[in-house]
Amino acid sequence: MSQAADKRDSAPGWTGATTDPTRLVLLRHGQSPMSIRREYSGSRSNPDLTQAGRQQAEAAARHLVELVDSGNMNFSAIVASPQRRAQQTAEAAANALGLDIHIEEDLRETDFGQWEGMTFSEAHNSTPELHSSWLADPTVAPPEGEDFRSVDSRVGAARERIAQQFGASDVLVVSHVTPIKSLLRQGLGCGFEIFTRLHLDLASLSIAEFYADGPTSVRLINDTSYLRG
Repeated sequence: MSQAADKRDSAPGWTGATTDPTRLVLLRHGQSPMSIRREYSGSRSNPDLTQAGRQQAEAAARHLVELVDSGNMNFSAIVASPQRRAQQTAEAAANALGLDIHIEEDLRETDFGQWEGMTFSEAHNSTPELHSSWLADPTVAPPEGEDFRSVDSRVGAARERIAQQFGASDVLVVSHVTPIKSLLRQGLGCGFEIFTRLHLDLASLSIAEFYADGPTSVRLINDTSYLRG
């Protein structure tokens, strides 16, 4: 995929859409101490960004400004998860773009329940059968946690609110791995296997478009070109 969004044009393209889309530019938060340790960091944990994570957020913000200056983007709003790592990432973009941050509770990360703070191996060793089932079935939840289908449903509701509030415009969405995968899944119209098969890097950008008359389009996944060097 192209590393920058194409300019919106008047032709309907492959989607057959007759309207302009709500274009969601999806930014994953930067590095936190829990991401360094590769621990499940969900809605119950609220770490700050590391210094490297703040640098990633600043690099992403500079790239977003470049997209605006090139005419490829014209952001109407920034919408972010309430969790600190997402808010701190969004603040860098807000300062660079001169926009306020709208908090959307349903963009928070998955509730990993008793697995919160564990590594993949630790969670699997603690409940091997359940952990394997969770990876294969989106209706299976961690102990005292949240299943992927429920996350996808609340993120879908957040997407509809964003589209209703901001209409056909470019909206920066700053969130976490699972909510971003949910939005990409909805844009692609694919199954829940995307949650375990798609990799998204820290501070990466993806783009999904949602049209009022129904079609969807995914233009970009996991761009980190602006972080190199």
